[in-house]
Amino acid sequence: MIVKGYTSEIEGRLQAFDDLSAVERIWNRDFTLWKPVPEEISNRLGWLDLPQKMPSELHRLVELANITRQEGIRHLVLLGMGGSSLAPEVFARTFGSKPGFPKLLVLDSTHPERIRAILDQIEIKRSIFLVSSKSGSTVETQSFFKFMYSRVMDAVGKASAGAHFIAITDPGSSLVTTASNFGFRELFQNDPAIGGRYSALSFFGLVPAALVGVDTAEILLRAQSASDQCRPSIALANNPSAVLGAAIGEMALKGRDKLTIIIDEPVISFGNWIEQLVAESMGKEGKGILPIVNEPTAAPDSYGEDRFFVWLHMAGSHENESAMSAIQAAGQPVLELPLQDKYDLGSQIFFWEMAIALSGQVLGINPFDQPNVESAKIRAREMLESYQETGSLPALSPDLQLGDIEVFLDGRSNLEPPPGTIHDLLSAFINGIAKDGYLAVQAYLDPSPENESALRTFRDRLQHLTSRPITLGFGPRFLHSTGQLHKGDGGKGRFLQITDVKLEDFEIPDQAGEENGRMTFGVMIDAQAQGDRQALLDAGRVVIRLHLPVPIDLQLSQLIAGS
Repeated sequence: MIVKGYTSEIEGRLQAFDDLSAVERIWNRDFTLWKPVPEEISNRLGWLDLPQKMPSELHRLVELANITRQEGIRHLVLLGMGGSSLAPEVFARTFGSKPGFPKLLVLDSTHPERIRAILDQIEIKRSIFLVSSKSGSTVETQSFFKFMYSRVMDAVGKASAGAHFIAITDPGSSLVTTASNFGFRELFQNDPAIGGRYSALSFFGLVPAALVGVDTAEILLRAQSASDQCRPSIALANNPSAVLGAAIGEMALKGRDKLTIIIDEPVISFGNWIEQLVAESMGKEGKGILPIVNEPTAAPDSYGEDRFFVWLHMAGSHENESAMSAIQAAGQPVLELPLQDKYDLGSQIFFWEMAIALSGQVLGINPFDQPNVESAKIRAREMLESYQETGSLPALSPDLQLGDIEVFLDGRSNLEPPPGTIHDLLSAFINGIAKDGYLAVQAYLDPSPENESALRTFRDRLQHLTSRPITLGFGPRFLHSTGQLHKGDGGKGRFLQITDVKLEDFEIPDQAGEENGRMTFGVMIDAQAQGDRQALLDAGRVVIRLHLPVPIDLQLSQLIAGS
């Protein structure tokens, strides 16, 4: 693990770790390594013990997986957000479902078209719904449960409905009570001293993985090996997490705070998990490390001097070899992480968790809290309260109409003269990005494969207009990951929010088992978009919003052409 051209800096940081006894203090749960007070540190270090503790729990998971398979369950639908959904999605996308085991579908979008897509794929009588929330009070997860429970009850009857639900949560959460009241099939109570983004090797990640046939014992064996390599007795130069953490921290201090993750296709979804871990842990107190994932490699001269590349590749693979060799030859710092096979994700999860904990020490921040996540939630609640009082969300009047697309401008966008086309608008907006800044495309759209493909093309076209990094996230899921960085970093980002008109909508029952409710999912996602926009403005960020009418596929095509 060598970063060419920066060996002395990284060795110096490893020496600083040694002088601080940093690794030993992490294992000893010494909160003063990061902050003088223990809040949201001492109660967030339970992930250290998961490789050793979780194997004793696997018999429950294997037994449950065998029972559901024998019952002919075809789909496992995970209802959760952020840390509750990303690791299960990575495991499912990487390993798939073992023959005879159910397929995992993740519902982490409040967009009505995503909910329709889930309903169209499943047979409710042969599905199990995994309600996953650390706090038990995540509004999206609660809404998904109420909606799906009412559907299940209609299909199988009240007496049998609870058997189609499994809960994962912390002890004492409201979800524990819900699981009891509604007769859930199973309840898994996680160690409460584990934060959501550090929970991949806990029940939150392993239960859904086991239910689709992933060899969770092998995942934990690899994690145990990683844990052993990160003990205080291991020389820091031989500790993969210490080297990775030192490199990420040092590169950020030198202005290379755009952590660009290049991953081979077999494990490419792991980048989404890294993105949350880095962004939510390292974007706060006016500091930030921006993770860039799923970005196609480009010519070396197209990258700025704020990049740091981490390249994860499979043994024997040459997929990204030539591109990364060229990038490194051009003087960009590259750290290489080889994986012997897909199950090495177990090792990588632990390595990255420890590395980011150490990088937090380098930047002088607490890597375990998320102080700015709540700001968008508060603003969204205000929007929803307004809806309940008046029957509508706060009205926003478009500043421009470019074709069929309504444009809402932040006064600080400085788009003068007023753009006449979408191309003019996007060019002017991107040209305003600082040399060390970035653009975040925030799509409050259906996260369908078609929309994702179109938006990635859109992002790639935008990069032809600038050498600045451009990230892409679907709302509201990114609010539980990169949303912390967007509001907590040094204000380097500009934000392009995309919303749409809903073709259909679904009511959220006021109570599980009821049919009707005072709120719809369409209203909820619009409130979340408005709330996030206002939270960004409150934080002094520059935002524009593009509102797409139907049909959305044509509007995305217009955006792509305009870029």
